[in-house]
Parts: sequence; C-alpha cells; structure tokens
Amino acid sequence: MRRLLLAALALFLALPARAAVRVKELTEVQGARDNELYGYGLVVGLAGTGDTEQVLYTKQSIAGMLGRLGVRINPNDIRARNVAAVMVTARLPGFTRPGVHLDVAVASMGNARSIAGGVLLLTPLTAADGQVYAAAQGAVQVGGYDASGFGNTQRKNTPTSGRVVGGATVERAVAPALGAGPLTLGLRRPDFTTASRIAAAVNGALGAGAARALDPAAVEVTVPESFKADPVGLVARLEALEIDADQRARVVVSERTGTVVAGERVRIRPVAVAHGGLQVSITSRPVVSQPNAFGQGTTVTERAGTAAATEEHRGAVALPATSTVEDLVKAMNLLGATPRDLVAILEAMKAAGALDAELEVL
Repeated sequence: MRRLLLAALALFLALPARAAVRVKELTEVQGARDNELYGYGLVVGLAGTGDTEQVLYTKQSIAGMLGRLGVRINPNDIRARNVAAVMVTARLPGFTRPGVHLDVAVASMGNARSIAGGVLLLTPLTAADGQVYAAAQGAVQVGGYDASGFGNTQRKNTPTSGRVVGGATVERAVAPALGAGPLTLGLRRPDFTTASRIAAAVNGALGAGAARALDPAAVEVTVPESFKADPVGLVARLEALEIDADQRARVVVSERTGTVVAGERVRIRPVAVAHGGLQVSITSRPVVSQPNAFGQGTTVTERAGTAAATEEHRGAVALPATSTVEDLVKAMNLLGATPRDLVAILEAMKAAGALDAELEVL
C-alpha cells in the first residue's frame, strides 16, 4: 500500500509540466473583485433547539422585530427556544446587477443546539461601506444533526451552521467603470517572471508599449483607441492570451495528515539520509503473592509491568542530486518511507540545506 501510494504520487507529479496557462487564470482586473457582505438575522421554526433564555439579545431581537410589525411585547416575556440569532454572510461578485441570487452562509451566535429545519427571516446584508447590497431569506439547509434523549446524544458534523442556496437577492448594482483609464491586471500569485511574460504577451497582441509590468503583482495595460468603446472585448482578448507561468519551487507538507505535495522545480542536493523507527511497548501481567500454609496473611494480586523497546535499523541511503520530482520521489521510496515519514525527512533536508525549495508546513 505504501509503495502504491508513492508510485501514484510519482506518476502524478511526473506529468508534463510547463503547459501554457491563460492570463485569465493568473490575473484579475483590479476593480472587479468580490465584496464581502454580512448581516444579523433570526432563524425561526426550530424544534426547541434554539437559543435559551440566557441569550438576551435573541429575545431583544424578537421584540424589536415584532414591534416593527405592530406587536408590542416585553422581551422578558419571550421564550426563544424555537428561535436562534445568527450571522449571515455572502460574497458579492464584481459586476453584479440587481435581481441576481446569491448563496448565503448562516451561523449561530448564541447557544442554539441546531438550526436544522429553520427559516431565515428577511436579513439585510451590508458591505464595509455600510450600504445594503442584498437581502437574504429562506429555508436553512444543514449538513448535520444533533439528537439527544434519556442521557444519550448523537451528533454529526456542525448543526449550528448551514446555507441558504440562492437565498439572497442583490438590491444594489456593483459595476466598476472599465475603459475610463488604463487597465491593471493584478496577479493572484505575485512573481517577477510571470508579470514580465504577461506584459510581453500583451505587447505582442496589442502592439509595443501597450503594457508594462509595474511590479511583481500588477501589469498596467493602456486601452487602445480601437477598444475605447469596447472595454469588455479588450478584457476578453487579454484573458485568452496564454503564457508559460513561472513560480518558486515549493514543497507543501501537512504533519496532521501526512500529505506531501511538491512542485515541478524541486531539487535536492547530494545528501545521505538515515531514517529509523523506534517502537516502545509496555505489557502488564498479574503477579499473585500468597502467604505460607500456616501464615496469617491473605492472598494479594498485584500487576507488574514490562517495558521493551526495539529500534528498526536501516542503512543510510545516499540520495544523488535530482533533476525532476519523479527522481525525488523514487529516492524517497528507497528509504521505504511513508508519507508521514516524508514530512520529517523533508524538514531535516531543508534544515541541512539539501532541499532547494520553499518548505511550507501546514
């Protein structure tokens, strides 16, 4: 199983690299970014799994909502077991027009056990500028449950958070102006080489001097006269350009799951690696202490422990300088290492200066 996993990793990483990538996957037009929305609301219709009386703001919210509907009630007289106070969040894409529907995430704020089966009441969603851009309402879908009774509790996933699919309706348009000035393409992963290649590709398509790399994260494009009235067509043409994107050599490892992902340009210098495993086992056995035949004592049973430690001896393996990730994985396979062992090995190689790549530990 271990060798199959490493072989699959080697085959995956040995696929042809350096394929052309569209500018659309590498950049975003500045001004056309997403915007975060949030709001405070109430989820009603819960089967006794809502907030308790200790959550005062839930009762105050219910009283305020009923007051706007013409019903006057003292918050202290409210029992809110079927209601939960929640925060509602959504992401508003750029160039969004009124009437578009968005998915929203709903999360409990109080001590509700579950919001499954509830309905989110009309909740205004505001952005960082304080303006309302959408309104959310609808049935909450939860991917878990919380059932309890007679001292037993069954719980799956997180029943205190869920989603309302298509529950928000955009009320205010978000349409940044295009063509009013130079376009700026922002790189999702800043890189000097990639920014220079994007500028060269744009100059090749629109003419010399049409684009220049401002820094590793931005490329400025001057709108040609032929595209003054059609900025959308210009952006579409720029996004369709293909370049050979560059990036730093990087190895990402997760100590929690034992996952190791290496990029195509990872190199290792000549190094010798020795990796062994230490196994410690402790066993317990009963020991009976019995008095003499004519003694006055009593039989006593004790337990004695025995500790044993064994170390798996593996010889040091000399790893040659590699030129591909496939060679690197094959070299690691010589050690008989599992993916979790690879995490420790790569960290030691990085500390020794034998790994020419950025090592990112999650």
